[in-house]
Amino acid sequence: MTDTASAKVSRNVIFLVLVASLGYFVDIYDLLVFSIVRKASLHDIGVSEADMLAKGQFIINVQMFGLLLGGLLWGIIGDKLGRIKVLFGSILLYSIANFANAYVSDVNSYAIIRFIAGVGLAGELGAGITLVTETLSKEKRGYGTMIVAVIGLFGAAAAYEAAKYGWQTAYKVGGGLGLVLLLLRVGTFESGMFNKVKESGVSKGNFCMLFTNGGRFKKYLYCILIGAPLWYVVGVLVTLSPEFGKALGSAVPLSAGEGVLYTYIGISVGDIFAGLLAQITKSRKLTMAVFLLLSVVTAFIYLGSEGITHDKFVWTCFFMGCSVGYWATFVTIAAEQFGTNIRSTVTTTVPNFVRGSLIPINMAFNAFVVHYGMVTSGYIMMVLLTIISLFSLSQLKETFGKDLNYIEEEAGVS
Repeated sequence: MTDTASAKVSRNVIFLVLVASLGYFVDIYDLLVFSIVRKASLHDIGVSEADMLAKGQFIINVQMFGLLLGGLLWGIIGDKLGRIKVLFGSILLYSIANFANAYVSDVNSYAIIRFIAGVGLAGELGAGITLVTETLSKEKRGYGTMIVAVIGLFGAAAAYEAAKYGWQTAYKVGGGLGLVLLLLRVGTFESGMFNKVKESGVSKGNFCMLFTNGGRFKKYLYCILIGAPLWYVVGVLVTLSPEFGKALGSAVPLSAGEGVLYTYIGISVGDIFAGLLAQITKSRKLTMAVFLLLSVVTAFIYLGSEGITHDKFVWTCFFMGCSVGYWATFVTIAAEQFGTNIRSTVTTTVPNFVRGSLIPINMAFNAFVVHYGMVTSGYIMMVLLTIISLFSLSQLKETFGKDLNYIEEEAGVS
């Protein structure tokens, strides 16, 4: 390859990582904007303080259900038609939905539009990570996915800042960011690995392949379970911080929006250290195990903070975020476990099924709350989810440096 051609390839790769990073930035913005504006928006459409928690959980559960369905839809499209098709289609859908969200006037329409936004949001991260892992060298792809996560997670900070100008403005800004990104994506190139598989007669995007082989199904399930504690921390411990603050005897109301902001700043910092630790140790499994154990420590500090102050809340959210900053590592593990012909399906569905796991997590948490109260239930759920995640991690093979240029066969695991 000539120096000119090599430089062009390098520029293309850099552009691809940048576009994937900005896509995840908008994805996180739109994914978390409801958590940040939950109380203000529900109050403005007439929801009483007594119903705030129940209605808010209903809407977030509907959004997460959209993510579940969307993850399946976009994952299959990514393997059958290409990763680029997903990047364009998903962002168009959730951008339109976010504009519509600025004009809701009741809980049901709010939930329906968040469902549509959830379907759209589901395709962004999986397609971006799949493209990056398939394009960068096996030695450097960990850096690529780390950059995507670090830049992307600052979307939470942008959502928090936009929400200062009102919840309707926050949704409009989210829709506008998506449409701007859509224009930037013109010129992105398809994965070379996908193009090779596209020309072959191999089965592509066959979701059923994950269930026709026992070993393959268990591997897929374990990939989902290792990420559940992260969404418990974000979706329950932080999102319900106003309620946890009351249970802990806080003298001032805790802000879920502020908690989400500092948690995601922490996740960005954590993702840098997780990515570097994986590169240094050449082990994604070891990295995941270290961060899972750290997340238990920080969650216990939060739940044990009787009379928690505003400053302690902010710092605790930051450190909880750092401890669950394994998102990029977790998604990369999923991408590296499966062949090119179902890699998009896996990489898109796994993080969205983890997000969707918030539905049963919320149900289990609420069931515990009835008997044990908010704080004790918080402890119980964190311990249970961490044990499940550590066991699942122990059942997966190390994938650092694995060659990804292979396919999954219909009968058996490649």
